[in-house]
Amino acid sequence: MSSLTRLMIALSVGLLPGFAMGHDYKVGDLHIEHPFARATAASAMAGAGYVSIMNSGTEDDALIGIEADYPRVMMHDSVMTDGVASMTAMDRVVVPAGGTATFAPGGLHIMFMGLNGDPLEAGEKVPATLIFERAGRVDVVFDVEAADDAMDHGTMTHTMPATN
Repeated sequence: MSSLTRLMIALSVGLLPGFAMGHDYKVGDLHIEHPFARATAASAMAGAGYVSIMNSGTEDDALIGIEADYPRVMMHDSVMTDGVASMTAMDRVVVPAGGTATFAPGGLHIMFMGLNGDPLEAGEKVPATLIFERAGRVDVVFDVEAADDAMDHGTMTHTMPATN
């Protein structure tokens, strides 16, 4: 066995635990990577979820809805204007062909609204269904993680999307 072969085997074995621990999903040409939500305060009325969606296909797709066991689940984009953070509800988020749509703190995020005294707690799992324009539906689980640097959504302004 050559040194290069031994090195490749060692690297492969070393990387396997990391892949086994991740929770990724695939539907059509879309790869959904590490859905997670931040733990919330006991009094929070909403929590935020994050995920990366990669499109290996040759055509754009779009996330057009999310279902979960909350009164309302919405996609929002956060924007800073003159030092003031605001959120705008999004009806669809394009996942470009060969590209990625990233939902992350300070930008696009998913709002689980109506917690009503049942906060998101670290270690909890939030089942949800992502609905895509082309790829269809895929069930995922958002792992709730500690709120190290979670954004305070209570101080933001909210703008609803225009309806036609």
